[in-house]
Amino acid sequence: MSAASETNVTLRVLIEGRVQGVGYRAWVVNAARKVSLFGWVRNLTDGSVEALVHGPFEAVEQFVADCQAGPYMAKVTAVIKESVDEKVPEGPFQQRPTADRQG
Repeated sequence: MSAASETNVTLRVLIEGRVQGVGYRAWVVNAARKVSLFGWVRNLTDGSVEALVHGPFEAVEQFVADCQAGPYMAKVTAVIKESVDEKVPEGPFQQRPTADRQG
């Protein structure tokens, strides 16, 4: 196992495209829980989806790559990731209510 795979990272991920009304959030929750990542996902009022994800570097990077495809009905046009220093809730990855887009 490489040092990178043992290092935990936290990313804010913004997914744009046809990602609301297609089961995208539920898909994200399942994808994150499969690889034991922590965090949350929510719709934003501008039509995008935002996730905060925390876990081993390689698992987080694979999760972000998987977000490009998403569920069958989704049409992802962009996945934007940003490293953040934000506390992630403990416990299973969760779905949160819709929020306004920040900044």
